[in-house]
Amino acid sequence: MTALVFGGRAITRFRRTPIQLLDVAVHPVVFTLIFTFLFGGAIGGSIDAYIGYLVPGILVMTLLVTTGTTGAALSADITTGVYDRFRTLSIRPGAVLVGALIGDVVRYTLASVVVIALGLALGFRPAGGVPGVLAAVALVLLFAVSLSWLWTLLALVTRTPGAVLALTQAVLYPLSFFSNIFTTPATLPGWLQAFVEVNPVSQLVTVARALMAGTAPGASLAWLLLACALLTAVFAPLALRRFRSAG
Repeated sequence: MTALVFGGRAITRFRRTPIQLLDVAVHPVVFTLIFTFLFGGAIGGSIDAYIGYLVPGILVMTLLVTTGTTGAALSADITTGVYDRFRTLSIRPGAVLVGALIGDVVRYTLASVVVIALGLALGFRPAGGVPGVLAAVALVLLFAVSLSWLWTLLALVTRTPGAVLALTQAVLYPLSFFSNIFTTPATLPGWLQAFVEVNPVSQLVTVARALMAGTAPGASLAWLLLACALLTAVFAPLALRRFRSAG
């Protein structure tokens, strides 16, 4: 219950300062429009053919990049001293961090709605229908939340919003661009293909595409679920321990 209260606090902040939602509203729109109309014909042969390939990738990229702001926002709160006041309350320390993640899930969900709605407006027609789209969004949300624990720990360690954001973007953008989000690996040089194939972002995009297309995602789904479990099992306890001990 306490975690829900802190989740409500995070959501209230979005309503009072809607500029915090700017990244989830602008980022997917800009990348979708640029790659669809500038490169869609060259990469996919036609815009209609490319949009079906692009939308699942943009969904993954948007949510992963958005997780970077999770750590930056937490770090900003820490620098203001608000989390020091939370530690003086008779509440479970985990409720504070879980509440912040609840607010981030709302942001991630809004970003997903923007991506899917824009894709549908541009002609995206997923063969998997509503169930396939919802399954893909749920999987990407799960991975984003699991990854957010890593950025939460980073925020508690560095305590500098600019440093947290710089580090997360330095990791997430290269992983996103050197993946199968925008183009098929077969068109890439051999050495880059090898990296793309083992890139976890590529695995996530492949499964999301399969679910939206209504096809079986294969063994990659099990590996992704295992990755989510490992990310949470490793970094959530470390973040909670760091939060308790930080002074």
